[in-house]
Amino acid sequence: MTEPTPTGPRKSMEEKFPRALWVRLIIYVAVGHLFAAFIYLLFTLGAQGQ
Repeated sequence: MTEPTPTGPRKSMEEKFPRALWVRLIIYVAVGHLFAAFIYLLFTLGAQGQ
């Protein structure tokens, strides 16, 4: 016996949610890495000034 496929708004929500989640995750990872690189740069430049 096969399960019925969802139709209507539930189907579109299930299709769009993972894509939105991945996009948000990629943005957070990219922004997090840029912030970490900026902090690293500040520490590197600060250490050279001593």
